Amino acid sequence: MIILIAGASHTGKTVLAQRMLEKYQYPYLSIDHLKMGLIRSGNTDLTPQDDDKLTGYLWPIVREMIKTAIENRQNLIVEGCYVPFDWRKDFDDRYLSSIRFVCLAMTENYIDDHFDEIKKHASDIESRLNEDDCFIDNLKTDNRFYIEGFRHAGEQVALIDSEYERVIRGLLEK
Repeated sequence: MIILIAGASHTGKTVLAQRMLEKYQYPYLSIDHLKMGLIRSGNTDLTPQDDDKLTGYLWPIVREMIKTAIENRQNLIVEGCYVPFDWRKDFDDRYLSSIRFVCLAMTENYIDDHFDEIKKHASDIESRLNEDDCFIDNLKTDNRFYIEGFRHAGEQVALIDSEYERVIRGLLEK
């Protein structure tokens, strides 16, 4: 089984991946780690700020890693924001039947009501080096982008609207 976790920054993708690792004992791959490895090794001229270009660069690699894991009958959790909205077009039914997709996003009301808490928990699993660019309007824009994009592609979005932990627990129970 592959569990593919996508969504906006600061929504808890890494927290969910960590909890799934603990529950299912599946390893997980952070697309951010792959990104930084490729950038730091000089295998790309892209930078961490090149979000639009990074999806196109990283997804073909991640896609083929997912296919390999499925072919090898290995379980894997893959999490990150570099998953295209139309990701399903890259897999036929024999692969899709082995992929569980989760998109995490926060509503604007949740961001308004919990912004300080969101920032406080930003480094719960990973130490974020720079949070200077985490602004409420950016979070709203980013979340709206993922909600609209994945919904337009026909995907379900796990909306965090009131109780963060309830949403995460619900995803772990599926």
